[in-house]
Amino acid sequence: MKDARFILGHAGVRYWEDAEVNGVEDEDGTLIPGREGDRWKVKIDLPTGKVVDWPEGTTADIHYKVCDEGEYWLLDAAGNKIAYREGYVPGDFLCHGDNGYGDYIILKVGPDGQIADYERPEIVQEEWSPA
Repeated sequence: MKDARFILGHAGVRYWEDAEVNGVEDEDGTLIPGREGDRWKVKIDLPTGKVVDWPEGTTADIHYKVCDEGEYWLLDAAGNKIAYREGYVPGDFLCHGDNGYGDYIILKVGPDGQIADYERPEIVQEEWSPA
């Protein structure tokens, strides 16, 4: 797990309108980058706190209720899955600036993909299963 470079989240979102994209409420989830059907996919560079492949110039204030509808992987630098967990949101990884209590993804993403108030999370091996 010491080789983890990214976290990849694939979460079922209950209320798409709980995000603003470029200052506009995303009522039906059509504005947020990374939507795939009823799920939101996000990949974060752990050392920097930048969202990978975030469209330049796009801002987002995300407060998604996920509850137990998520799958999360730690990836190495080559993008290989090295660890896995499902269910509750790993808050240290996907909640910055507020507490999501395992039920929410909370991120403010700047126009360069940088997550506001980002702190690199500590990886607790017992919380992850080998991929």
